[in-house]
Amino acid sequence: MTSIKDVARVAGVSVTTVSHVLNKTRAVLPSTQERVLDAVQSLGYVPSAVARSLKMNATHTIGMLVPNNSNPYFAELVRAVEDACFATGYALLLCNTDDNADRQKVYLDVLSQKRVDGLIVASTSDDETMSRHLAHTAIPMVLIDRAIAGLERPCVQTDHVQGGLLATEYLLGLGHQRIACIGGPEHLLSSAQRVQGWRQTLQRMGHGTDLLVHADFSVNGGYLAMQTLLQGPASARPTAVLACNDLMAMGALRAVHEYGLQVPQDVAVVGYDDIELASYTQPPLSTVAQPVKAMAHQALALLREDMQAGKLAQRQSSATVQMLAPALVKRASSKPAGHRAMQTLGGGMV
Repeated sequence: MTSIKDVARVAGVSVTTVSHVLNKTRAVLPSTQERVLDAVQSLGYVPSAVARSLKMNATHTIGMLVPNNSNPYFAELVRAVEDACFATGYALLLCNTDDNADRQKVYLDVLSQKRVDGLIVASTSDDETMSRHLAHTAIPMVLIDRAIAGLERPCVQTDHVQGGLLATEYLLGLGHQRIACIGGPEHLLSSAQRVQGWRQTLQRMGHGTDLLVHADFSVNGGYLAMQTLLQGPASARPTAVLACNDLMAMGALRAVHEYGLQVPQDVAVVGYDDIELASYTQPPLSTVAQPVKAMAHQALALLREDMQAGKLAQRQSSATVQMLAPALVKRASSKPAGHRAMQTLGGGMV
């Protein structure tokens, strides 16, 4: 294997000069720099990343922990973070914790051994052991998607209460009064906040909030929850549903179809996240969009500030939360209440 000494010998310079050329740590005569670079190319020399990181005290790598990279939302969030890292000269090392404390601990040890410069953590669990592992990690860290109770770190997330409010106000504006909610797991803060936005909006308008079923943020969870909501007499069924993520909304679409009803004629459906698949459902899904690209860029910017402060021995734990605004995306899965009745009076149904 070619070494830096081989490059120095071929270029006719010292090892120190080669190091200065490659690391750009000192000005070198153009002719000398050209000889060194020619020697590097001819020998196919690749500098040792480990040696360079030890010398520069930086690896230009970022570690990222996610709970479930098979969930399209987290896959899109990871892609946004990776793009932001690549654009600023960082490589991303991804670890899927599967919401398992033991697995997370192993990955934290691995990332520490890899000497990552910082961590971006997306979590859907408030597990005490997982939070404790993160709290005891000395690596600069920023949370993304939501804060973790008891963990004093900067966080970038969407205003989930506002997202639930936007969707519910939209459905109320379409004339719906029996608006159900399929919430995520009750113990998750992001899920509770979306439900809170739904509940507060209905209560403010004098409507009941009894049409609430919790599920597990999966397609099947939404499917089973929608089946529960459709049971009983037609007069008690919801005319509109807010599902607190797009996967559950897709399960709800199937349940409505299997029940012999139509979306949006019988039941309007609005999801949450605006994953890419949302525009390809039948009908295309109205949803609340999370600004994943903006979240990724802001999280990385905060992390770089934290990493730089750490180098200056000035870093302090901070629970600063940057709250980004969600946006409502209107598609064909939501129509005014009584849409089927109006079509019938007009001489036909679609």
